[in-house]
Amino acid sequence: MEQTTAVPMNGQHQPKTRQGTQRTGKYKRYLWGYLFLLPAVITFTLFLWLPIFKGVLNSFYIVDFVKGNSFAGFGNYKTIFADRDVMTAVKNTLYYMGLALAIGFWVPIFIAIAISEMRRFQGFARVAAYLPYVVPFVVLYGVWRWLYDPVGPINAVLKAVGIGGISFMVDRSWSMISIVIMETWQSFGSAMLIYLAAILSVPRDWYEAAEIDGAGIWSRIRHITLPAIKGQILLLLMLQLIATSQGFQTQFAMLDGGPNNATLTYALLIVKYAFVRLDYGVASALGVLMFLGLSILAILQYRINNRGGVGQ
Repeated sequence: MEQTTAVPMNGQHQPKTRQGTQRTGKYKRYLWGYLFLLPAVITFTLFLWLPIFKGVLNSFYIVDFVKGNSFAGFGNYKTIFADRDVMTAVKNTLYYMGLALAIGFWVPIFIAIAISEMRRFQGFARVAAYLPYVVPFVVLYGVWRWLYDPVGPINAVLKAVGIGGISFMVDRSWSMISIVIMETWQSFGSAMLIYLAAILSVPRDWYEAAEIDGAGIWSRIRHITLPAIKGQILLLLMLQLIATSQGFQTQFAMLDGGPNNATLTYALLIVKYAFVRLDYGVASALGVLMFLGLSILAILQYRINNRGGVGQ
C-alpha cells in the first residue's frame, strides 16, 4: 500500500510569503527615493540628452525651419574641414588653453599658499581674494575695457615708467593675453578656496615637525604643502582644460572674435555659424566634434578621480 507524505502547507509557502513581503518592503523603501530622482531625470532628459541627440541628428541635415530639413550625409563635416576659420578657431582655442594654464592656473595656488602662511588678517585676505569672483560680468567687461583703453590707467602707468603704450584690444599679439589676464583676475577666487581648504586640512603637526627640523618656508611648501594638494591640482587642471576649451563668452563680449579673428575660439565659431550664418547643420556638426573632444577630457578626469587623485 502506497504511503504519501503530507507536506505541511505552512512550511512550504511561509518562506515565499516572507520573501515577497521583504521585496515589497524594499520597493516601498526605495520608491520615495526614485520619486525624488524623477524631476532631475526628466530635466536632464529634456534639456541635456534630447538636445544632444537632436544635435547629432541635425549634423547630418541641412536645417531649414521654413522648407524643412534635407539630408546632407557628411556634407556638413566636409564643410567644416574645408573652412579655414575652423582651423583658426582650433589654433586660437589651444592657444587660449595654453595661456590660461601658463598665466592663470598657478595664481590660485600661490594665493592659497600665501594666505595659509599668514598669521594675521587671514579671514580678510580670503574675502578680498574671493570678491572679484562675485563681480557681475557686465561690470567686469566695462571696467577692463576702461583699464585696457589706450588712454586708460594701465597705459598711463606704462608710459610713466618709460614703456610705450600697448594696444591691448587692437594688437593681435596682445588681445588673447589681455582676455586671459582679465579672466584670471575674475575667477581665481573660487579655485583659491578649494586649494585653501585642502591646505588647511593638512595636519599642523607636519609643519611643526618641519620647523623643529629647521625647514624654511620654501622647504615646507615644496615637501608638505604641494604634495598634500596634488589631488586638487590634478582635478582643477582637468576642469580648467574642459572650461577653457569651451570659452567664448569673454571673446564674444569684448572683441567678437577680433581683431582679425585673433580671439575666434571654437565655441564662438559654433555660435557664429548658428546665429550669424544661420547654418544650424554645420553648427551641430561642430558641436558633435566638440562633444567628442570634451568626452575624452571627461574620461581622463574620471580616471584621475578613480586613481585617488582627489584627496590623495
